[in-house]
Amino acid sequence: MRRLKKNIYIGLFCATVGVLLIIKAARGPAGMNERGPAVTEDSVQAKSHSMSLDNNAAKAVKSRRSTDSIPHPIYSVPSYDECFPDLQDVQIASAQRLGVSPVRDRKEAENRKKELVYVGMNPYYVIDKGMSSSIPYLIPRAAVLLNDIAHNFVDSLYVKGIPLHKVIVTSVLRTEHDVANLRKKNPNASEQSCHRHGTTFDICYNRYHTVALPGETRREVRNDTLKWILSEVLRDQRDMGRCHIKHEVKQSCFHITVK
Repeated sequence: MRRLKKNIYIGLFCATVGVLLIIKAARGPAGMNERGPAVTEDSVQAKSHSMSLDNNAAKAVKSRRSTDSIPHPIYSVPSYDECFPDLQDVQIASAQRLGVSPVRDRKEAENRKKELVYVGMNPYYVIDKGMSSSIPYLIPRAAVLLNDIAHNFVDSLYVKGIPLHKVIVTSVLRTEHDVANLRKKNPNASEQSCHRHGTTFDICYNRYHTVALPGETRREVRNDTLKWILSEVLRDQRDMGRCHIKHEVKQSCFHITVK
């Protein structure tokens, strides 16, 4: 009798377990209930993502993610002198056509805000601290060009896996007073400088401003490497017909006039 009760108990236990397994199988995987799958943040995001992207778009996103992790190569340009040959006669023609009439001094420049844009502060470039023969003003067209060049340079560094740097602007608008003082120090300085019209700026290629957090340790980057990348950016802008560029050897800068 006792053995019979034990067999009945075991039978009922097995039957109960079997019923529970059947119910669980009918409801689906873990996390499911009568109302459907358990709602989690991941499941909501996944559903939203699937609704907003079709199969082709999803493949494109996956491809973009895989290529973004691979730094783009650095090509530079075949020859600085051949790619950036625009001499004074070419640049001055655009400067006189698009720029302002020569500015007498700094005070007059500040009073001509309708014609000139202050470019002394920007997140993508810095004005050289030692700049004494010009002031940070440009016509709007040239200011946009300078911003685009500096922005594209930072973008290029990012996609190529190079630690971030900003370009340094060494010369911008020169007043008549600036030109006179400069010619006293350097008789070879042009009296008909393109810088007098607010259309022209110089970006040095042998110095760059390092972008780093306080105490951050970064790997060193050669100035030649940064110059190669800058030259790629400048060539693109020149090829688009946005500017004239001269590779200045003595001044170690790219002399750029907007078109």
